[in-house]
Amino acid sequence: MESKTTLSQSAALAQLSALAQENRLALFRLLIKAGPDGLPAGEIAAALGVPPNTLSAQLTLLSNAGLIEGTRQGRSIIYKAQYEAISGLIVFLMEDCCQGRSEICTPVLEAAQSRCC
Repeated sequence: MESKTTLSQSAALAQLSALAQENRLALFRLLIKAGPDGLPAGEIAAALGVPPNTLSAQLTLLSNAGLIEGTRQGRSIIYKAQYEAISGLIVFLMEDCCQGRSEICTPVLEAAQSRCC
């Protein structure tokens, strides 16, 4: 896992804070599962069972943290997870891990690889 840019501590805190709420975490995980095509806001609202105004606030918070991005397509806005951002956050959290003891990080790397490939 390699990030093109090093995440700042303040950016990491913003991303972790954005994910630190049950509905926002569910929303983010839904977009991760949706893949690179993303989902329209209406489908997200239906899948999560949240009212549009609540969803809008949650989407804005995740977007401001750089974890998702919305793109207008006709009358819909398609939201997509920003995979590079979450990879950067994971790298930030793990970069000082292990102090040279790879056996500590190996299970995390193996789990990530088995779920991503």
